[in-house]
Amino acid sequence: MKIIPVSYQDAAKKKNIFIPLFKEDNLAKQELFSCLPDSVKTAVAKLAKEEFKADEGETRSVWFPSGTTRRVRLFGLGEKAKWNPRRTQVLARNFVRYAKGERIDEFAAVLSPTSNPPVGGLKDDAARFAMNALMADFEFNKYRQKPKDGWPEVKTVYLAGDTKDLAETKTGIEAGMIIGEEVNSCRHLANTPGSDMTPSLLAQAARDASKNKKIRVRVMEEPEMKRLHMGGILGVASGSDEKPKLIILEYFGLPKATNLERSRKKSRNGPSSPSGRLERPLVLVGKGVTFDSGGLNVKPHPHMYEMHMDMSGGAAVIHGIAAIARLKLPINVIGIIPAVENMPSGSSYRPGDLLKTHSGKVIEVLNTDAEGRVILADALSYGAKRYKPGLLIDFATLTGAAHGALGNHCSAIFTQDEKLQQHLVEIGNVSGDHVWPLPLWDEYLPEIKATFGDLANISTTSDRAGGAIHGAKFLEQFAEGSRFAHVDIAPRMTTIDSDCMSKGASGVGVRFIVELAKQYPKL
Repeated sequence: MKIIPVSYQDAAKKKNIFIPLFKEDNLAKQELFSCLPDSVKTAVAKLAKEEFKADEGETRSVWFPSGTTRRVRLFGLGEKAKWNPRRTQVLARNFVRYAKGERIDEFAAVLSPTSNPPVGGLKDDAARFAMNALMADFEFNKYRQKPKDGWPEVKTVYLAGDTKDLAETKTGIEAGMIIGEEVNSCRHLANTPGSDMTPSLLAQAARDASKNKKIRVRVMEEPEMKRLHMGGILGVASGSDEKPKLIILEYFGLPKATNLERSRKKSRNGPSSPSGRLERPLVLVGKGVTFDSGGLNVKPHPHMYEMHMDMSGGAAVIHGIAAIARLKLPINVIGIIPAVENMPSGSSYRPGDLLKTHSGKVIEVLNTDAEGRVILADALSYGAKRYKPGLLIDFATLTGAAHGALGNHCSAIFTQDEKLQQHLVEIGNVSGDHVWPLPLWDEYLPEIKATFGDLANISTTSDRAGGAIHGAKFLEQFAEGSRFAHVDIAPRMTTIDSDCMSKGASGVGVRFIVELAKQYPKL
């Protein structure tokens, strides 16, 4: 898909024109509408007056048998007072999904309706439009037979605006295209079935995503994990024929990055910036369970389907860092993805096993289906000790409990830092990967204290309530004193109808990571 900024006058010459309207809008004042030929304006105005109420979700079209303009489509947005940033994310997707359904290969549209001027600056709004248009265009067709008439495809979108703003709009579009492409690459990884996305293949995917970018990739193998006492990763992986991998990505985007990296190796306190202050990297940890059967505590049938997507957090970290590198953001960021399969076999780890982790803490396994937190324990501890981060944050499809608590529209965040919590909610609002806080109070810690080890991987009480909090509290114990946040992306792992995207993985986390990197200096 190409997204090309054009003037209102040029957009009015395209054969398909999409115009969004609030109930309060005066169509005559819509700048793209005012540039249409008089005969077209007359017909569209008549439709808008007699048959179009601009209710949210309402659409109407006028077709023209001759002339340059063949179709004008009106999209209702409802009342402006009820509009919010969440709906703004879906506007471009609505355009693209409608176009694909009608096999329209190109159309012109406005960036914002007349009563809804850009809220984040013109460049940011253009970026948001571009990334969401690409996300709506994505289809996971790798394993499907191509129809005789081909897949529906939107080849070109003309984004209308004032001539004086086209350069700024183009800059925003270019940034949005990068992010949208990486979101879709993340979705491609997560959608790939477990037979074709093993830990080894996920490691190769990380290498591929990092090619021709300033990202260094290292893959830690089983022998080194044994030397580092990563019993959590090794324990969960023990039931599978597929060997575990610890995937490490390093992007040094600050000036004099080579010197910063050298100082990291020499100093236990992290790299020193040229100004002399400590410049601690952002460390991102992503859960990489390439297939989760539940282990010996095998999942029931309805819950095992889609568990090839249990590496969605790892995919988000890989492609979030790829987007950061492509955007050349001035930040040092590290990605760590523990990649395993959780399978039942004669060599599987068992309920009652005691696993010594990289941190030195011993995990008592009460349920082999709470495996994500077990592998993340080693990755978090390793990231905290080796990189001394300014912020340590993980992304994981960790619990069904988070999904039960929040529903389908946002991920759960956990941190004891209230200022950071506020920032993360705002980052979610800006990026479109919305998040909402749940408590990480110390009162929950006694409920995961183990009988024979240090920590149990699920609550030791008979009450199953609060499972998402118990998982987050468990992970916090391996942050080694770092400033820490946990993002449970299970509620947003897959798309829902109102997302206006194809079914399957949503690519959650990539947009959040990019915005987090942008705002990191002020967190």
